[in-house]
Amino acid sequence: MATSKSLEARYPTLTRFVNEIGRIEIGVGNYMISSFVAAYDEGGTVYEGQDEYPSLDAALQDLDAGIKEYLDELGI
Repeated sequence: MATSKSLEARYPTLTRFVNEIGRIEIGVGNYMISSFVAAYDEGGTVYEGQDEYPSLDAALQDLDAGIKEYLDELGI
């Protein structure tokens, strides 16, 4: 039997980012960028994901990993 985890537990970097640093966008409709997920801080774009994903979970996993890479590069 699969156990479900909270969003915060499944995506810790994403959670930290939106609570402390910046904002995210999920979905289609922004005609300026084609990525399905993106993250921004006060300096601008932090991460832009792929145009599409097989699932929302896959998109959130990618976003979490992309934000983590960015934060690791900054040492925060």
